[in-house]
Amino acid sequence: MMRLLSMKANLLKNLFIGIVLTALAGCGTIKEFFAADAYEAPPAELTEFQVEFEPKNIWSTNTGDGANTAYANMAPWLQGNSIVTVDHKGDVRSHNIENGRREWRTRLNISVASGVGGGEGLIVVGAQSGEVVALDESTGKELWRQRLSSEVLAPPKVGGGSAVVRTADGRLTALSASNGNVLWNYQRAVPLLSLRGVSAPIIEGQSVLAGYDNGKLVALSLNDGKVIWDRSVAIPSGRTELERLVDIDADPVIHNGIVYVVAFQGNLAAMDVDTGQTLWDREMSSTSGIAVDPFNAVYVSDDQSYLWAIADGTGDSLWRQTLLLRRSISAPVIAGDNVVVGDFEGYLHWVSRSDGRFVARQRIDKNAIRSQPIVRDGVLYVMTTGGKLTAIRIP
Repeated sequence: MMRLLSMKANLLKNLFIGIVLTALAGCGTIKEFFAADAYEAPPAELTEFQVEFEPKNIWSTNTGDGANTAYANMAPWLQGNSIVTVDHKGDVRSHNIENGRREWRTRLNISVASGVGGGEGLIVVGAQSGEVVALDESTGKELWRQRLSSEVLAPPKVGGGSAVVRTADGRLTALSASNGNVLWNYQRAVPLLSLRGVSAPIIEGQSVLAGYDNGKLVALSLNDGKVIWDRSVAIPSGRTELERLVDIDADPVIHNGIVYVVAFQGNLAAMDVDTGQTLWDREMSSTSGIAVDPFNAVYVSDDQSYLWAIADGTGDSLWRQTLLLRRSISAPVIAGDNVVVGDFEGYLHWVSRSDGRFVARQRIDKNAIRSQPIVRDGVLYVMTTGGKLTAIRIP
């Protein structure tokens, strides 16, 4: 079992990172890695501000035991009129989005470190053992299982008759959505040192996009796995392996024919989804994620827990909210006139899209909010690491 470590280097001051070490092909697994103790500055204390509204909870429910590690991102999945969750024991539950009432529950008895994915009538869950399990979205009945080469650390995605799964060993695998048979494999070498986690694959038409630990974003044909284009979002630099980390662990976002992607110790970039041509980029480091505003702004939670608004088209900074420093904020989500992020103490922070000021704050749970909240039809859905799922009306 690979050991999760917290490390600090000159370029990563005041940042806790979960790091996994994997050996190059044929070299086996590195069991232990030791780092010198270093002072870690505490997270910022919450400051007072003028509250402009009080968010109202619609419903809240327990979804199981949640996550059991510091790196697991047990994100829920919206499909149809249901929101589906999984806990670290493989307990999958479907809830009605209107009232939170449970519709079905299936115990898979597998160890899970990532959230739920799906599409085309399927709910798909990946396990740390490499198993991928597909369930019927209406009943939760198990339809098929397939074992892959390594642990699944990102939610699988379904589209075009395929379930696409990213595993920790650098493989992207397409499975038949009907029976789970392997359709094709694509693999890139994993660096000796990488962050714990991977970004989820994104299906767009007849293409699938995936980010890799070497800073590359790759577009493949969904039909046969052949490379359409391959572009660098970040180029490793520095004298040490730690300084050369450039993982793409935040999920790319596609909007209006453009894919937005951010790398650790690299860049935030906008690329043409068909050709991979870079339209603009700027220096940025994030493993949390991004949100794209249809009114020409990109929001980023960086690795210091600064929240940025970046002008789409130029990469210029519009504003930066710095008062959540080191609070391990989640990826942002756009909620009405505001951007919302969660933090390590279970707080939701509502920030104005216009200037980055705080407008509201609420505590959902004592457990962390690690996964990106979800918005649909004026409702915000938030999951905590303790397994609490809450629906909130957006003002």
